[in-house]
Amino acid sequence: MIQPAKPADLVTVNVDGKDIAVPKGTNVIEAARQLGIDIPHYCYHPKLTIVGNCRMCLIEMGLPAVDPATKAPIVDPATGKPKINWMPRPQIGCGTNASPGLHIRTTSPLVKDCREGVMEFLLINHPLDCPICDQAGECKLQEQSTGYGRGYSRFVEQKNVKPKRTQLGPRVTLDDERCILCSRCIRFSKEIAKDDVLGFIDRGSYSTLTCYPGRKLENNYSLNTVDICPVGALTSTDFRFKMRVWFLKQTNSIDTESSVGANTVVWSREGAIYRITPRRNDEVNDTWMADSGRELFKAVKAADRLTAIKVNGADSELDIAINAATQLCKEGGVAVVGSGRSSVEEQFLTKKLADTLKASTFLVSWVGQGDKLLVSADRNPNVRGALVTGLIKTLPAPKLTDLAAQIDAGKIRTVISVGEDLAAAGLSAVQFAKISVIYLGTHANATSAAAKVVIPTQSVFEKHGTLVNQQFRLQKFAQAVPAPVGTTDDLVVLAKLAGVAVADVGSAWKLIAAEVPALGTMTFVNIPETGLLLDATPWAALPFVEGETLHYKPAVPAAVTA
Repeated sequence: MIQPAKPADLVTVNVDGKDIAVPKGTNVIEAARQLGIDIPHYCYHPKLTIVGNCRMCLIEMGLPAVDPATKAPIVDPATGKPKINWMPRPQIGCGTNASPGLHIRTTSPLVKDCREGVMEFLLINHPLDCPICDQAGECKLQEQSTGYGRGYSRFVEQKNVKPKRTQLGPRVTLDDERCILCSRCIRFSKEIAKDDVLGFIDRGSYSTLTCYPGRKLENNYSLNTVDICPVGALTSTDFRFKMRVWFLKQTNSIDTESSVGANTVVWSREGAIYRITPRRNDEVNDTWMADSGRELFKAVKAADRLTAIKVNGADSELDIAINAATQLCKEGGVAVVGSGRSSVEEQFLTKKLADTLKASTFLVSWVGQGDKLLVSADRNPNVRGALVTGLIKTLPAPKLTDLAAQIDAGKIRTVISVGEDLAAAGLSAVQFAKISVIYLGTHANATSAAAKVVIPTQSVFEKHGTLVNQQFRLQKFAQAVPAPVGTTDDLVVLAKLAGVAVADVGSAWKLIAAEVPALGTMTFVNIPETGLLLDATPWAALPFVEGETLHYKPAVPAAVTA
């Protein structure tokens, strides 16, 4: 029998005169953050081991005094409160965990003097190139030198010159003179990516970050080192000097390269996407994402992007294309091929369309090599959404073998493909010749070339929606950029084909809540940014792709009793 996990033991700590109850062992930087108190730091990261080498988080620490003989608390007669014995020297906050009665000072004269001294040391050899640094606008050194620095330096020695524009790997560039030796990148590579490739050489002011001889920083998680670098030492080679970050709009989205569903932020300006970075969600991807997911936005303006509606090869209008598709469907023998890359809302309307046409439904399984971190073997981001909405009852096959057999038998005369290349899924040219194809998709392929009706649709960056990841967690994404002229929202196209009154995600959810039991109590706007875990019991026994549910940091199992 599985017992629920015990609640964490809470202890009370005092930060700058304010008490707060936190789980025992909580790092004091995190405890202070809950009170809105900032303890500046560089080397500390909540997902990495503690090294305590930047010293920026120095604090004063004290504990309640006790009588050595009786162990009874000593009360200060002046205040009537327990007397606090303050340590004579400052302590590092990152290396201090919450314990009963712990007292912390973060704004005392001693702490202020320590921070100013640490900042002075960090800036001894740091170049004064903030105006041209690619990290400007999101540099912690810049921010904290303003907030906690002395404002001047007592050092007059020449700065040490270190290497610039060093290519650590295919995606990461190093300006070593900006490095403050926090070692975040080293610890990430070793502890998370399991690629122990980075290290420091030389000593003192001459210490330099580099790769081990004969190695490169080229794993699929290398750009996470750029994300966690607190200064401008590590930069993305692709994004470097492309745009100032304060000009960019941030939009929450989801990595659609696999069923993990890593949470992301899309950075855009004036309709163009410049980069994608991870968004923290401790239940899914912590603060990381794969490099491969950061490249997905480049397909938005790819040369093979569809932007013209076609009917029998000629340019047309949406209403004409809808009418032509409707006429083809009236001939009977219709099959609908949905997509595991479609959103929950699109899959729901795909099912409505199939029900209206009394059509057979199919889904294609796309499988790759999972890395047991944040790229799963299941390369469809929303197969579970198709299960939840009822579009499919069992897991999809890698090829459309059953559909091909029905086409050969003359049972299927029209196929509606929602974003899937039927040729890549196993249909031959001979089978294409036997059917009329209606294609809804974003990019040209063999199916769009053979289709009688082609309706260009929108990418995940150009619309709103939800996806269900490998945990059966419902997560939403938002529109980051306007869609190209000539494309139409999939929801609008599917609704017109199915004869359903749906104009946007909000109106789709009114129908979803009424017809899908698992989603009956939800609305799109009320789904948390970190997602909502669904009940996976009805599908728990299905044989999902091997390795896809693995995660680099497995959840702690609940206590089990006989």
